[in-house]
Amino acid sequence: MPDIEVAGRRVPITSPDKVIFPQTGHTKFDLVRYYQAVSEGALRGVSGRPMILKRYVRGIEEEAFFQKRVPAKRPSWIEVAELRYRSGLSAEEVVVNDLAQLLWVVNLGCVDLNPHPVRADDLAHPDELRIDLDPVPGVAWDDVLATAMVAREVLADHGLTAWPKTSGSRGFHVYTRIEPRWTFAEVRKAAEAVAREVERRAPDVATSRWWKEERHGVFVDFNQNAYDRTVASAYSVRAVPDARVSTPLTWDEVPGCRPELFTIDTVPERLAERGDPWAGIDDHPGTLDGLLELAESLGPAPKPPKGTGRRRQIVPVIEIAKAQHKDEALAGFERWKARHPGAAARLEPADVLVDGMRGRSSVWYRVRVNLQHVPESERPPQEPLEVDYDPWH
Repeated sequence: MPDIEVAGRRVPITSPDKVIFPQTGHTKFDLVRYYQAVSEGALRGVSGRPMILKRYVRGIEEEAFFQKRVPAKRPSWIEVAELRYRSGLSAEEVVVNDLAQLLWVVNLGCVDLNPHPVRADDLAHPDELRIDLDPVPGVAWDDVLATAMVAREVLADHGLTAWPKTSGSRGFHVYTRIEPRWTFAEVRKAAEAVAREVERRAPDVATSRWWKEERHGVFVDFNQNAYDRTVASAYSVRAVPDARVSTPLTWDEVPGCRPELFTIDTVPERLAERGDPWAGIDDHPGTLDGLLELAESLGPAPKPPKGTGRRRQIVPVIEIAKAQHKDEALAGFERWKARHPGAAARLEPADVLVDGMRGRSSVWYRVRVNLQHVPESERPPQEPLEVDYDPWH
């Protein structure tokens, strides 16, 4: 078991040869070396922030589990902050401030880093607003980038400096630093105003619709600013087969950028040669006054219609499977398609709704189908689920 000496600490690395990315062959030790190489940028994204531990203890092909509470058995130099949740529970979460603490987290099996948008010295007031651009299946990457450019314009028009980065997955992130003067509810309200204004300016490519089955194009996800949400930070390696990295960019790089070029192998050299495009992010905190005024001018956001019990559907969606693992859910969907080949043939990519749902400590998966492109007379009814997993049992 090798030890690494960094920041005046000795950090043990257990099972360094464990393969974390089977497709590329990258091991845990490769991941450690990566975070050492990009430590300046990675620490800028997480420093002073409590974080949830998203642990891939068997590599990325096994489901991660989420751990809010820092392990009781930990070095004395690991810092924590206590977060309280609406449930009445609380959790001491890790706060990373130096490279030794960062590598200790990575050694636990954390591939990406998931900090809250607050600092440990003021847990009630976020100091950054995060926009997550999430394309529905089948949407062109150019539409994601076009939406990012509109989000930049909206933020700039309201006095805020926008900072772009690839998500390392399917989408794109736009951040802005803000003065820590507003509550989570106010920050979320401001982010929703951004989403609605982006949709107004670019209705053909962007949507702020909350319900997934009602979306088109690129969803401007404002809910990442809710109290209990975290987002993979700058320079986080993501749990995708080619080990992509959530990479900060300049705005000049955004048009035509190719996220597959930013990986665990290429980003350290990029950072060494070009420096960090986000080096000045902490120098530009802004005010939310303009966005909150925009929110007031837009009025209340449209609410989905409700019936006497559950939300009344305005599109023909049926549920196919709820499963502990994604492959189980998708296997159930394949069985459903085999029983209903005619309906399945009419589905478009965006009609298949695959949701990763946060459970107590891990993600579970739900598959639904929007039958909007299937003639009403040919629509299969809601049937017993192919897989019916209870995540709360």
